[in-house]
Amino acid sequence: MIETRLGEFEEVILLLVGILSENAYALNIANEFESQTERPVSIGAVHSTLTRLAEKGFVDSEMGVATAERGGRRKRIFKITASGELALKNSREFKLSLWKQYPAFSKLSFSAS
Repeated sequence: MIETRLGEFEEVILLLVGILSENAYALNIANEFESQTERPVSIGAVHSTLTRLAEKGFVDSEMGVATAERGGRRKRIFKITASGELALKNSREFKLSLWKQYPAFSKLSFSAS
């Protein structure tokens, strides 16, 4: 059976696919990860995570148009599927429920929207 929950790194990569939209290709995702988290990431880790997300049905991909800057090579563009959006929603709701239970933050308001 295929695992349908998201690991932390998978969740961040999936969110970045959504944020980057039509610019969600592996190198750009890696660069955005480093920019957002201030942590290094290998392109191999991004590729393998995108492959896992595709196997889980959370992302689809298609080949973009060839560009001169890439020597005529095309980029594989990723997009979130409906299942991927549901997985992100479920992950967010689960984490919010945990934060609400943490005594130090019990008086804080957490929006679920």
